[in-house]
Amino acid sequence: MASSKKSGKKKQSGRGTWRLLDTGAKVAAAVVATRVSGLTWRAATGHRPPTQHPELRTIEAVTWAALAGATVELSKVLINRKAVQYWVRSTGQLPPGMKPMSAMTDEDDAAARAKDLAAVKKRIRKR
Repeated sequence: MASSKKSGKKKQSGRGTWRLLDTGAKVAAAVVATRVSGLTWRAATGHRPPTQHPELRTIEAVTWAALAGATVELSKVLINRKAVQYWVRSTGQLPPGMKPMSAMTDEDDAAARAKDLAAVKKRIRKR
């Protein structure tokens, strides 16, 4: 009985460690994305990234939003992949809650999309 408690505690410890690593990766991605977006904008236009100034042209604002959004998503994907690779190298297992691609079903995919949609709706309601 005591061994089951130990293994449960070890599992929870791994989950907490993964959450910490995952959160750190997300923060790093945000920092990297902000820097890369700004540098890319300066290289392309020769001036600082636009702000929410009323005199800002719509095309410039939309272009900036597209560049910044793409950079954020790309940074998140690349940095998260590196975090998962590090976790697998360190532990020999996928992070807690992550299933092998071969084990994923269409129901899992649909459930994940529904969960994402619910999170987006919740954020919208907060505004």
